[in-house]
This record gives sequence, structure tokens and C-alpha cells, in this order.
Amino acid sequence: MSEFRRALTESEISILESRGCTAKDWRNVKVADGFNPLKLKNVHFSGDVSLGRFDGVFHRPGGLEREAGISDATLHNVNVGNGVYIAKVSNYIANYDIADGVYIDNIGLLVGTLDSTFGIGTEVSVLNETGGREVPIYERMSAHTAYLAAMYRHRSELVRRLVTMVKVHADKSFGSRGKVGACAEIVNAGAINNVNIGEYARIKGVARLTDGTISSVKADPVFVGRDVIAEGFIFASGAKVDDGAVITHCFVGQASQLSHLFSAHDSLFFANCACENGEAAAIFGGPYTVTMHKSSLLIAGMFSFLNAGSGSNQSNHMYKLGPIHQGVVERGSKTTSDSYILWPAKIGAFSLVMGRHVNHPDTSRLPFSYLIENHGDSFLVPGVNLRSVGTIRDAQKWPRRDKRRDPDLLDSINFNLLSPYTVGKMMSGIKLLNDLERTAGLTADRFAFQTMTIDARALRKGRGFYRMAIDKFMGNSVIHRLGKTPIESDEALQARLRPTHAAGEGKWVDVCGLFAPKSEIDALCAQIADGSLASLEELEARWKALHADYYDMEWTWVASHLEAWCGKTVETITRADIVAIVERWRESVVTLDRMLLDDAAKEYSLTSRTGFGIDSPDEDADEDFNNVRGDFDSDPFVLMVKEHIEKKSALGDQAISIVEN
Repeated sequence: MSEFRRALTESEISILESRGCTAKDWRNVKVADGFNPLKLKNVHFSGDVSLGRFDGVFHRPGGLEREAGISDATLHNVNVGNGVYIAKVSNYIANYDIADGVYIDNIGLLVGTLDSTFGIGTEVSVLNETGGREVPIYERMSAHTAYLAAMYRHRSELVRRLVTMVKVHADKSFGSRGKVGACAEIVNAGAINNVNIGEYARIKGVARLTDGTISSVKADPVFVGRDVIAEGFIFASGAKVDDGAVITHCFVGQASQLSHLFSAHDSLFFANCACENGEAAAIFGGPYTVTMHKSSLLIAGMFSFLNAGSGSNQSNHMYKLGPIHQGVVERGSKTTSDSYILWPAKIGAFSLVMGRHVNHPDTSRLPFSYLIENHGDSFLVPGVNLRSVGTIRDAQKWPRRDKRRDPDLLDSINFNLLSPYTVGKMMSGIKLLNDLERTAGLTADRFAFQTMTIDARALRKGRGFYRMAIDKFMGNSVIHRLGKTPIESDEALQARLRPTHAAGEGKWVDVCGLFAPKSEIDALCAQIADGSLASLEELEARWKALHADYYDMEWTWVASHLEAWCGKTVETITRADIVAIVERWRESVVTLDRMLLDDAAKEYSLTSRTGFGIDSPDEDADEDFNNVRGDFDSDPFVLMVKEHIEKKSALGDQAISIVEN
């Protein structure tokens, strides 16, 4: 649309008028060279209008062809690119720039009022519905930036500067015309007010869109479907919002899907979330937050890598001052059907919540646990999720289910099950369990922990699970650091194991999908607060750099814990020590894998065959079951675990050969 546009000729005006076209002032209508007035019919112009060439044909589903052109529409202050089709606009289009190749058919209204920021800067009141953790959204926001804005309220200058950055960015959009990007499609739509629509977006059958940005790109278009109502929103590339979803003041991240009458207000959904049927209110939905059931409500919580069972519910009304309470469910957790948590509460990473919990549990120091209700009491089973088939399957499927096709990824996601973040918590958890046992005595049957109960047997088994997982992680890291080149001396070994990144020691945090040392996050926050990091682009680049440096920083953390774990530092470790470490690692890997096989075998038990062999269960159940489910030895997961044991055993042999040679 930057090409030269000229005034209409008298001949062109005459043809347009003969085809039912009118203008308040034909002098305000400019056209491109090659403009064909025969491609317009029953079009009414007002304000400044610019028209391109109407060449090209649109091939519609079912084989229908439609030539570019405009019919039955009113345009006010509109720029139209080349090869555009516009038809059956029942109201009008105003203050919009429509790029090349756009297809618009049967819509009610497409209006830019020149007093909007197109959803940029909309404040989303996450976690506390009454305010206090508002996150102003923008089209390139990452989960990590939003995390700082929402959760670091104790650093007021940091938050003030972050909010200012977004508001300055939003102000650049104020007073701008609306935009419809190249090759976008808007069909059978109701009213669209102050919405910027990116290239190749598909808008089909929406009811109403107001004050938003649809950040569609050719590599990963956005789809907004039938009966959707959205206000104050941003839809990132690859997002799909469909089937009557109602969205108010929300950010929907890359490749996330909200559909089947799902409703959400004041919520953030980052990469690869999938939400259907239920409801979300004031949630911080980190990557892979999943809720699929009509009876489920997620409210006032922070989640990531979540699988919410049917009827999952939380409550943020504890007393009488309103919905002011919040909760945190750390990454990788699951809630079973009809589970309930009364906020405030905090659930540790990769945990399972079953039943109703009203005593505000905090299990964050004991990850990979079961939190189970028994007759109104909350029982904690530490570490047991480390042997669960479901946990391992989740960790494997998340990378495979990354649907983002945009090469510009906004969220830097670390999928590792074991990391300095989770392993550090397990180390702390062992100390906690030891303290509980020492305080209550070795003969105690149960141990009280906060508002929960831990059975003695569960405590001791959980401690063993943690130790095996720590051995697995530390050994993995050592073997990875060894590489594949033979090591001829202890000095050469020590040189190879010497850390190469200054950061990594101390506590690590999960910045909504990104693992990083707390010291690095603190340094980043300080730079934002003092103004030395002053732009959103710089901030997002820093997140990517931290993500790229993960393994180097992970090794720095491991090296700092070697002495506590195996009695040797990097400067004193020998090749003989490596052999012992690898054997210790291999034993933990194989033991945990065999536990997974035992857990998987439950899916092939006699109980699991109930309901098979519908009319002759005694004679036909086994054959029916085998034909539907297959047998244990051919199960893909079982085969994968057995292959994993073989590969890890071979890897152990290889690591030993590197130092023994």
C-alpha cells in the first residue's frame, strides 16, 4: 500500500456510479495504476479511501472461485491493498489498513476508533482478583517477563519500570489505525472493534472481538472461530480460540488452544496451553496448563505443565475480605477428579493432588509427592511420583506436543524432569525428612508436617526415592560433562570437569518454564530496577541467553555439590572415583526404570480387564483385552523403558572406558 495512488478519472467515476457506487467526495478516493472499476459494485465511500489493483482469484473450499473486488460494503477512511476481496459488509469498515490478499466476506463491522491500544497494555489481574498483581500484556510478552511483573511485587522499582516499559510500548499504538495483515481471512463475523489482525489469520464466525491484537504470522497463523467473544486480549502466533470461548482481559500464548465454551477472565495462558469446557479466573497459566472438563475451575493460581482432572476446583475466599487468596501449583503436577484446594496453598513440583484439602498445605520442599485426603485429613507421600509411569510419560510427551511453528519462540521452555531446581528441593527434602524422624523418634508410626501427616513407611521410602533421583541426576551430569574423548590422567579429568560458567551455584528457580540460578534472576532484576536494562527487547534477549546457558550453569551447580554428594571436589576427583560414580548412577537408573515397569504392569492386571469380554467375561475377557490393549511386553512404553535400560547401561560402559583407557 506504499505504492503511488492517483485520483480517479472521470471515466472511472462514471463506471463506478453505474455500478451502484457512491462517494461523499470522489476526490478523496485514490487508486493504484491498474485499478479496474468493474471489480466494484454497490460500494459507498467516505473520508480518505485508497484502493489497490483487484487482480487475482480466491479458491474457496469446495472448489468455488471468487475474483478479487469489493461489493456491498461501506468504507470510511480505509486503505485497501492489492488482490483483496471484500463483500457483504452489513454495517461498515472504518479506519483500517487492509493489506494485500485479504479476504473479507459477510461481516457486520470492522472499526478502528483511533482511541485504542489494541489490547496492548491491558492490565490482567492475575492471582488476586481484587488487584495487586496486575500484569500489563503486550504482543511479544514471555511467561518469564510476566512472572517478574506478577510475582516480584517485593521489588517495587523493578515492577514499576517493567510496567512503564509496557505502557510506553502501548502508547505507540494509541491513535493508530487498525490493521488487517496480508492474506488474512475474516468470514461470517459479527462486530470487530479496535483489533489488529496479523497476516494469514483466520477469523471465522466470531461473535464479537474488541480491543485486541491477533499476532498471526505466515509460519503459524492464528485461528479465531465460531461464536467467540473476546475483549482486551492478545492472541500470540499459532493460538486457536474457538467454539464459543469467552475471553476477557487475557493473553493467549503461542500454540495455545481455548475452545468448547471455555471461559476465562484476567488470566494468562502461555505456550501450548489447552483449555476446554471449564472456567479460569485470575490464573497465571504457565506453559502446558491443561484443563479439559466442564466441571473444572482454575482460579487464582499459578500453574505450569498442569493436568487438571474433572471437577478440579480451588477457592480463593477463605474469610470475608473477598477473593484475595492465591495458590501456587509448581510445574508438572496433576489434580485428580473432584480434587479441591483451599487457598492459600503451595504444591510441590510433579505432585499429585487427590481429594479435598482445606488446611493450606505447603509441599514445595517435597516434590514428586502424593497429597491425599483420608477422612478429612491430608496425608503426604513423599517422592512416590518418581516411580510413576504417568510422570515419565508426561516428561516425554511435553517436547513432542510443542505445537509452536513460529521460529520466533516467546517462551524459553526447559523440559527437564531433573534439574538443579528439582534436585535442590529433593536435597532439602531429605534434610526435612531426617529432621522429622529425629524429632519424633525412630519408632514413631506417623510424623506431623505442618497441617499434613506422613506415615513412617512413606517417609523412609520417599527418602530412598529422592536419593536415587539425586544419584541419577548427578551421574547424568558427570557423564555428559566427560564427553567422548579418552582421559589420560587425573589432572586431565579435573581440567575437563572444571566449571566454565561463573553462575550456577546456590539456589535455582523455575521462572515459569525457564530454570535459572536465583543469583542471575536477582542480577537481572537489579539491572531493570536501576535502568541499565531499559527495553522489552533487551529483556526478552536476556531470557533467551539464560536458557541457552542452562547446561553450563547446571554443571557449575553440580560441581559445587560434588563434595557433599560423593566426597570429592572437582580439584580432587580421580578416574577411579568416576568409575564408582558411574556404577552408582547406573544402579539408580536401572532401579527406577524397574519401578516404572512394575507400575506399568498394573495396567495389565486382572482388575484392568474388568469390562472386557462383554457377554462372556470368563471366556473372552483375555482375548478381548489383548486385541484392544495388546500385551505387556509389546506395550510401547514398556519397550521404551527396556530400551532405556540397555542404552543407559551401554552409556555407563562407555563412560567408564573413557577414564579407564
